[in-house]
Amino acid sequence: MNAFRALLKTEIRLSLRGMDMFIFAICMPVAVIIILGAVFGNKPAFVGAGYTFLEQSFGAVSTIAICAGGVMGLPLVISDYRSRKILKRFKVTPTSPALILAVQVVIYALYSIVSLILVYMAGAIFFNYRLHGSWLQFLGAYFLIMLSMFSIGLLVGGIAANMKIASAAASLLYFPMLIFSGATLPYEVMPVALQKIADILPLTQGIKLLKAASLGLPIDSVFIQIILMIAIAVICIAISLRFFKWE
Repeated sequence: MNAFRALLKTEIRLSLRGMDMFIFAICMPVAVIIILGAVFGNKPAFVGAGYTFLEQSFGAVSTIAICAGGVMGLPLVISDYRSRKILKRFKVTPTSPALILAVQVVIYALYSIVSLILVYMAGAIFFNYRLHGSWLQFLGAYFLIMLSMFSIGLLVGGIAANMKIASAAASLLYFPMLIFSGATLPYEVMPVALQKIADILPLTQGIKLLKAASLGLPIDSVFIQIILMIAIAVICIAISLRFFKWE
């Protein structure tokens, strides 16, 4: 436990020194929610809707940090530590090399939680945002999506042959999901053809789940999304455990 705490403190300092996650996981989601609130204000999401456009978009924006940490951050850190023989060095110490992976997961989870709190505070303070649904259901959905996206990152980082391949794969996953899943560009304003393409992305299904939880919609309306998130997590974790490369 002492080793975990010491490594966690060191890795957090290194992460903050790089500033990438601070910008993309902390600053960016807050900026997006403020822009959406300024542009759409408290307009109804659609004619006759009992909730506003901002209320509908809250769940989507709150996943930006999850996407940044899980799909971009984790793969790059893991492949970088492998290429620099850091994971190999851990094998000759009493500490398991899996410890450094656990620390990275915790760091990106912390970024996501802090981002969620700040996005909520920005919406509540500037635009009187309120959650229609249950916070318990929302947080359950949020952590399920986090598990699913982080499992993708562990898979990519765990089996990529080198840093270049990991970076290319992470970029191919990260940028389409960031732009077209509804996290930044609202899904509802996309053309129908683009929505059909967006539906292929895993994060799009996760965002649909979060929207239902935040708006208090019946849980059976997103049963398929729940199954998909669980299936992605199970499959990616199973593959990464089977084929993970420590060196």
